[in-house]
Amino acid sequence: MRDMNAIVGTHDLLLVTLDTLRYDVAAESMAAGRTPTLKAVLPDGRWERRHTPGSFTYAAHAAFLAGFLPTPARPGPHPRLFAAEFAGSETTAPGTWVFDTADLPAGLAQAGYHTVCIGGVGFFNKRGPLGSALPGLFAESHWEPEFGVTDPSSLEHQIARAERVVAGLPADRRLFMLVNVSALHQPNWFYAAGAARGEDSRASHAAALEYVDRHIGGLFALMRRPCLVIICSDHGTAYGEDGHTGHRIGHEIVWTVPYAEFLLT
Repeated sequence: MRDMNAIVGTHDLLLVTLDTLRYDVAAESMAAGRTPTLKAVLPDGRWERRHTPGSFTYAAHAAFLAGFLPTPARPGPHPRLFAAEFAGSETTAPGTWVFDTADLPAGLAQAGYHTVCIGGVGFFNKRGPLGSALPGLFAESHWEPEFGVTDPSSLEHQIARAERVVAGLPADRRLFMLVNVSALHQPNWFYAAGAARGEDSRASHAAALEYVDRHIGGLFALMRRPCLVIICSDHGTAYGEDGHTGHRIGHEIVWTVPYAEFLLT
């Protein structure tokens, strides 16, 4: 496990959530050479198989932002990178960075970080109380319709906003930034050549991941060094498996997600 006590305060932190990305599609796409940008930065050029703490966006992100990132899909125990201070925690280890606030952004803010959220899916749209809850945990938050699920260029728009955020940050101020990438979430039919309108599928999901791979290098390039990147999915989604479509269900396809962490130096 990485010693986060040596990271927090000395590194910027970037949490990228590839909303709705299935582990099997991520692993197959990488093995087939269809995601070369991600393969170049992920440790050993592969995703780690993990289990998410939530079966849909809001639940998973609420857990992530309390320190409960996806858990390795193998027998534990599994020490966490971040943990709120509470008695009896069995996943707090010497390398865990412990905070004494209710959520991770607040804890990092106390440690001197500027906290920023660049939203994607509707739970980040700030158009009502529920859509404001997750962004409200951050000192600065951004959402535009162009960042959302219906824009085929959503990640490019999000990266442009991230570039403005990083450019405006004082050199001596550390950054914690969450980017919730919406492109994988339905609708994604428009990424697949020849797909009919509204015909989302496992193939269009994979095509959306290839779109993300073509552009995500721009996000990594604009981050200041040194920076710890945590990139993962919040949940998977079903395309007909066992008769299921979508997520917010207790299915292995939904619970199993890709995860990786790496340093930009």
